Amino acid sequence: MKMIYIPIMLALLHVLSFSATAQNSTSCGDTLDCGSSWLTLSTGDLDEVFQFAEEYKLFIHRARTELSFVAEAIAFAQLNGFDELTATTDLRPGTKIYEVNRDRTISLMVIGQESLQNGFHVIGSHIDSPRLDLKGRPLYEDAEFALFQTNYHGGLKYHQWTNLPLALLGRVDKKDGTVVDISIGLDSDDPIFLIPELSPHVDRSRNSQTLGEFIEPEDLDPIVGHMPGIDNNGSVIDQILIYLANEYDITRADLVSAELALVPAGAPRDMGFDRGLISAYGQDDRLASYVSMRAIAEIDSPQKTTMAFFVDNEEVGNRNNTGARSEHFSDLLSRLLYAELGSEYREPMLRRAFRNTRFISIDVNPGINPMNPGAWETGNAPRLGYGVNLKLYGQGNNANSEFVAWTRALLDNNDIPWQTATYRVGSAGGGTIGGEFSRQNIEVIDFGVPLLSIHTPFAVSSKVDIYSLYKAALAFYSFQE
Repeated sequence: MKMIYIPIMLALLHVLSFSATAQNSTSCGDTLDCGSSWLTLSTGDLDEVFQFAEEYKLFIHRARTELSFVAEAIAFAQLNGFDELTATTDLRPGTKIYEVNRDRTISLMVIGQESLQNGFHVIGSHIDSPRLDLKGRPLYEDAEFALFQTNYHGGLKYHQWTNLPLALLGRVDKKDGTVVDISIGLDSDDPIFLIPELSPHVDRSRNSQTLGEFIEPEDLDPIVGHMPGIDNNGSVIDQILIYLANEYDITRADLVSAELALVPAGAPRDMGFDRGLISAYGQDDRLASYVSMRAIAEIDSPQKTTMAFFVDNEEVGNRNNTGARSEHFSDLLSRLLYAELGSEYREPMLRRAFRNTRFISIDVNPGINPMNPGAWETGNAPRLGYGVNLKLYGQGNNANSEFVAWTRALLDNNDIPWQTATYRVGSAGGGTIGGEFSRQNIEVIDFGVPLLSIHTPFAVSSKVDIYSLYKAALAFYSFQE
């Protein structure tokens, strides 16, 4: 097993604080004035936090888009005893199954001891992240460079995507039905792509511009080639087309039916002298998806059927037949009920299952940033290292109080540190997939963990929060009435 380095600064912090705190450790929510979760860790806990973080970093390095997440999740599911759901699957208690929807969403399930009509325990999250997508006709030439025209997916600050090494990931679907997978830029010997910025020597006239004017959406075009061809009148574009034909057997027209994304090429890295933080692309929201996937793999015989439900397109409003607004979730539950009940199945049984279901919608959210703490009203703001947070939005968007109380009891009974999060009124906000399920009469609560630099190319998480969220998911799946 790989040895995990426990930083000396953190080890010293642990030695100084453990004797004073561990014996009387309480959940963050018990006192409403708790300390950092790091202070309550035993030596064994600390080892587990760092080991879990190493495995998390390896996964999200490979799983950078919804397509690559699903591919990695299938491999994980099969390695951990899950079989693909089919029309003949025997839904006995303890059966582990997975279901894929159009290569862009996936559900992992463990069948429970109770009838499916008694409801499910579901953790849902999204697996898309802010990025740049290629337009349908992306390739063009300017100033003797070949470039790609792009569009943006999700909320991002345009200037943060310049002068940044980018990888190109996705698939090209050809008219003959073949699929070509593309992954360029993640391996150290791959080329990368980059959107060049102006040098300070020549851009002084732009110093008075606002950030929104400085870099606009149509400026986000990366260079993809530079060398002119000898045999094609010096055309750089023709050289790129020759390369695509030789390397991938695709044409310029094939790019119309492609899903290709540009994402940061850098690997996840530890951050800080103490290595307590992780800087990585795509932690919104593949952090949540990874921890619930890991948790459900450890469940063998739950009381209620458990599900880890991962969807696409949350960053653009839960759209399309792979987003949370699609009927895929209700279709999946109805098929499971039909497999259990056969000819006795009726629509009201599905509605009963919805009504009896508990659903945790997990999505990360901004934490207090030391560069600008005033962006929060700090009494209701989440802090990195203080555990999972319950999102209390107000204005009719909270879980009902009895489900909040149930959740508090679940976390406290399992010694899981937690806090609350409410945005500064009138000046901030965000959405999750939760609302798409609460409207189906499902009991839904929004969870999160705080990040710094959310929706930027490299968000920052606390390792102890990731582990706390994993323990919360495990407690939820394991719950017995």
